[in-house]
Amino acid sequence: MIAAYASAGCAWVGISEHMPPAAEAFRYPEEAAANLPLSTLKERFARYMAEARRLQEDWAPRIPVLVGFETETHSGALTLAQDLIDTHQPDYIVGSVHHVADIGFDTDPTNYQAAVTACGGIEAFYCRYFDDQWEMFQALNPAVIGHFDLARRFDPDYTRHLALPTVMDRIERNLAGMAAAGAILDINTAALDKGFSEPYPTAAILSRAAALGLRVLPGDDSHCLAHVGRHMAATLDRLATLGFALEWPIPRIKTA
Repeated sequence: MIAAYASAGCAWVGISEHMPPAAEAFRYPEEAAANLPLSTLKERFARYMAEARRLQEDWAPRIPVLVGFETETHSGALTLAQDLIDTHQPDYIVGSVHHVADIGFDTDPTNYQAAVTACGGIEAFYCRYFDDQWEMFQALNPAVIGHFDLARRFDPDYTRHLALPTVMDRIERNLAGMAAAGAILDINTAALDKGFSEPYPTAAILSRAAALGLRVLPGDDSHCLAHVGRHMAATLDRLATLGFALEWPIPRIKTA
């Protein structure tokens, strides 16, 4: 994958594997199906960091590689994330939310509805998502905010729900706080492969981010070689139309 980014002429690339779960109950479906114990997942993450550092050194003459990881927000995840930062000293982290009410909502519509039900309804679910995102941001101060509005993953009426006053208040709070801290907003093209006509986040949220001076960074969220560079040209056109400068800030770990 690094070779593919280099061949595409990228000036640099950041890689960010998901952190391991804090408990086996929070394993992703494929991990649970493979019956991988928590000890194996943690050991595999350590091997990822070691191999990524080796590749970083090997590829340095051709393309700078930044080594990071992506957070979770289930019970115990923020403490574990800080431990992983202290242990592995990544170049940066991506602050992401994939669980609400300790349910991994972005895996399939059934789990999405389970998270909505656990919150007491779709409005409460969105509010909880952005509150969890804010808690994660305050705790870890990540350089990059991953797929800001992933809460819309299986919601065909997301435009209306994101515009609800209780939800929008939280979006405004989060964007303003991230802008003040100098965070970078991930423009995540994976949404375009999942039935959406726009990446994460929506154009309305991006417009507000631009007004606040938030910096952005396009990402293909590649989980395999076929994803490398997906939808990038269309995403760059969208960002240019919204007035963003197409000069990408390099994310770095934050200590304050």
